Amino acid sequence: MDKEREMFYGKRDVFAYRTYLKPLKDVRRIEESDFNGKSNVVFGINVSVKVGGEQFLPSFTQGDNSMVVATDSMKNFIQKHLGSYEGCTIEGFLAYTAQAFLNKYSHFESVEMKGEEIPFESARALTSTRLTESDVVFKHSRNETVAASCHYIRKEEKILLKSQQSSLYDLQLIKVSGNSFVGYIQDEYTTLPEDGNRPLFIYLNIHWQYHDKKLAYGEEAESYVAAEQVKDIAACVFHEQSTPSIQNLIYHIGLRILARFPQLKDVTFESQNRTWETVVGEIPGSAGKVYTEPRPPYGFQVFTVTHEDLVHHEGSALESHSTY
Repeated sequence: MDKEREMFYGKRDVFAYRTYLKPLKDVRRIEESDFNGKSNVVFGINVSVKVGGEQFLPSFTQGDNSMVVATDSMKNFIQKHLGSYEGCTIEGFLAYTAQAFLNKYSHFESVEMKGEEIPFESARALTSTRLTESDVVFKHSRNETVAASCHYIRKEEKILLKSQQSSLYDLQLIKVSGNSFVGYIQDEYTTLPEDGNRPLFIYLNIHWQYHDKKLAYGEEAESYVAAEQVKDIAACVFHEQSTPSIQNLIYHIGLRILARFPQLKDVTFESQNRTWETVVGEIPGSAGKVYTEPRPPYGFQVFTVTHEDLVHHEGSALESHSTY
């Protein structure tokens, strides 16, 4: 069977910044996080869009641009719609703009959009006699990246949401003790020594999907899962767990996320082992050591935690009188 033709085009790196977007308020508190919203005084986003449709075929085969919307126009469309968006989340903005594309251009059959938040944090300011957070000065954060994606299609006269995903990229966590890696296969190719108490430095990308995809828009704050909360859960579980492997760690982080947010369908991890290499193993009078950056290549793991995993875990935990 011939592979179905791929045919789409679009625009990447569409940067847009808006001041005083509607604040995200009243997000449900969880034990692992004190996050319950954000001001959105500065909201920045880097967007990519790709559109598909059979009517684009002549532009490829004949050089006929009569049905082509210039990608520069797409850039303007996205940026202008950030001004008319009345919601408060990256997921909601992408959904709003994707649907607007399909409503505007009837020959578009599908629109896929991805967006990465460009984060800003309040700077410190001296007011009266104390330091506080400024409400007008913000600094560009270089920390984790919040992202989302959505895929809308046209089916007959309806616009349907095919897929939606929320993400947290580039979470980097180091735990200096309480981690081991032992019991793996030892053969003629093995040079890595077993370690019963190693520092563990991990890079994490985390993706989550809702049972009801539209809950991702943030229109019902109580049901919205904020990336800040996902980040805090990951750090808390890392702190609590004795970690026999990265695989087991991300499994337990996923279980905790699903336990706290039953509205989620699943959680997928992309993890990478960036554990430091030891330079000085013993320092007199100190428990410390000296490390350096690891040399490539780097090990990685990909794993999806589902509600079936959570049900199985809770069933096993009842037998041992512990659960999430």
